[in-house]
Amino acid sequence: MSPRAKKIQSDEQLPPSADVVIIGGGIVGAATAYYLARQGVSVALLEKGYVGCEQSSRNWGWCRQQNRDAREMPLSILSMRLWDDLAKEIGQDLGFRRCGLLYASDDDKQLALWEKWQETAKLFDVETRMLSAREAAEKFPQTKRQWRGGVHAARDGKAEPELAAPVLAEGARALGASIHQHCAAYGLDITNGAVTGVHTEKGYIAANAVLCAAGAWASAFCHEADVRFPQACVRQTALRSRPAPNVGEVLYTPDCALTRRLDGSYTMTISGKATLELTPQSIRYAKPFMPMFIKRLRAVQVGIGKSFFTGPESLSTLFSTPEKRFSTVRVLDPDPNPKFIAAILANVRENFPALVDIDVAESWGAYVDSTPDAVPVISPVDKVSGFYLAAGCSGHGFGLGPGIGFLAAEMIAQKKTSVDPHPFRLSRLSDGTKIEVGAL
Repeated sequence: MSPRAKKIQSDEQLPPSADVVIIGGGIVGAATAYYLARQGVSVALLEKGYVGCEQSSRNWGWCRQQNRDAREMPLSILSMRLWDDLAKEIGQDLGFRRCGLLYASDDDKQLALWEKWQETAKLFDVETRMLSAREAAEKFPQTKRQWRGGVHAARDGKAEPELAAPVLAEGARALGASIHQHCAAYGLDITNGAVTGVHTEKGYIAANAVLCAAGAWASAFCHEADVRFPQACVRQTALRSRPAPNVGEVLYTPDCALTRRLDGSYTMTISGKATLELTPQSIRYAKPFMPMFIKRLRAVQVGIGKSFFTGPESLSTLFSTPEKRFSTVRVLDPDPNPKFIAAILANVRENFPALVDIDVAESWGAYVDSTPDAVPVISPVDKVSGFYLAAGCSGHGFGLGPGIGFLAAEMIAQKKTSVDPHPFRLSRLSDGTKIEVGAL
């Protein structure tokens, strides 16, 4: 059973034109729509399924600065400031809480990496500190492992994945944006090298700017415009418990990661474990992704699954018409891995005795879209004037979502940007720039 994001209404009539059309109703698309609408820009937000239906409602809900790649740090700091204000601005709770993040480990190499990251924290004035073995033991049960240390990031936190994108979309609509669900975009209308509109299943909409924030579908959509965007999707599994005893708000151990939800349930998974399913697209972009595969080989399993035949990277997407390519699969909803679910439960019960009787409310699979360096692309597309891309968030998109949307809105509105966009340019993936794989 897949997570169900908060349902919101669609606007019945597709406008004949808009200043900006946004393709993809996840947190990035919804946040961009909100920040553009706040500037008085007319926006149409298109979603082939329903707002927040894919990775934006399937993630852990973490909103963090801790352990981020240095290239993402300015964006992360911006995002946390924006998260602070959203509920008051929109008038709805997104579940954002600065409850702190706690990490524990018995691995000296892992602890050394966390200690090394403290240098990055100092550069950006981030509040974080290492925990001694004694302090880690005070915050985490010592059952399966004897902790050698940990990290406490007191100003980091969490938000509700099922609320964030829909609330942002409703905030955008209150400022004049229109929201169109079950409305797949088929392709761009390009005249003399510049965007002039978008073809959708509900008709044509003229626009001078288009943002592709289509998550796992972004590379396939870019391909329609003859734009190369190296992207690969890894399949992950997570579950949600029924309301359970409180063992902490946001917790990481080598065996499991837990996030407490507003209703007292927990989202649970195992950090860093995923499956790379071979697809025509992943084979096509194997070369730029090779450094990442080598670095994370132990954590990623490789195999062939349903995604070879259906979904954004599949044979059917490669050879079907645009009409079928983007409307056949309304919601990308892969099956959860039963073995992985069993492993999550076993690890949680073994590490947290208070949760030994925990019950599973639902479990789900998800495809996390990644770039070769695990850093998002937030960029104009040089090849097509007026076309922008915000995708490839590599598992970081939820926490960074408001900042990504804010930066994308500044770019589209031709304003001075709040953070340096250079690390997020699309061209870095094709101009010979050395690929430096970022943090998880």
